[in-house]
Amino acid sequence: MQVLRLLRGGNALDMVVEAVTAMEIDGSYDAGKGSVLNLYGEVEQDAGVMWGGKDLSVGAVASVKHVVNTIRLARLVMEKTDHVLITGDGAEELAKQFGLWVPSTELINETKINRYKSLIRNLRSRYEKNTDLARKLGLLGTVGAVALDRDGNLAAATSTGGTILKWPGRVGDSPIPGAGYWAENGVCAVSATGIGEFIIRAMASFRVAMLIKGGVGINDAVRQVVNYVTSLFGPGNIGLIAIDGSGNVASAFNTEVMGGRAWSREGMDKVVVAHFPDDPFP
Repeated sequence: MQVLRLLRGGNALDMVVEAVTAMEIDGSYDAGKGSVLNLYGEVEQDAGVMWGGKDLSVGAVASVKHVVNTIRLARLVMEKTDHVLITGDGAEELAKQFGLWVPSTELINETKINRYKSLIRNLRSRYEKNTDLARKLGLLGTVGAVALDRDGNLAAATSTGGTILKWPGRVGDSPIPGAGYWAENGVCAVSATGIGEFIIRAMASFRVAMLIKGGVGINDAVRQVVNYVTSLFGPGNIGLIAIDGSGNVASAFNTEVMGGRAWSREGMDKVVVAHFPDDPFP
């Protein structure tokens, strides 16, 4: 696996981008090829990546319709432009310039269209009930990765197709630094999944970093933030993965499961996967 090869010689930024790229291509998650459709039957993706070095480099894109590897486009924003976040047509043009643009047929298929038509027929409100339907169908699967390399650099990346039947132009937490992700050397790297509006309002990923800076351990930090979100908005809306500057890994969530959590370290020949709350992680 490319990510394991990078563990032996790559840096944290390469690792998180490669891990998210693989999940975008897979098609099983709400990102990349698996991105759900908005209220108009279109794909609109968001992604963000952060390199926790001396200047806290960030790149992000939002409302992208014609890219499979949206996280790679976010990295291009970070490395090839003077900006942090580019949206819509501007992001599409950047994708064309660097060969990441693909036609809609790469992202929209018959299965998605049939699912979309079924949900539209049963839609009774613009937002709350479509979120419930999507959760029951297992369609709220934002992808993310965090990493620490041998030089002490931390990185985080998050990518999503958003909430199914969302209003066109809606942007969630995934491209917003401090909300959907955060990476700061010597502190932590965090990636979030869940209901973007709540994660933004809580600034969940940055809140984890602030707790760790204040002396809270990483396991307690992610749990405290999940509990904070739950106290404000109820259960079933957030999951976090994180790694600190010493390589300690943690996750917390207020959903029934947070499937597909995985971790590995240099020297390991496999990736360990956790699905249920009682599964060891790490």
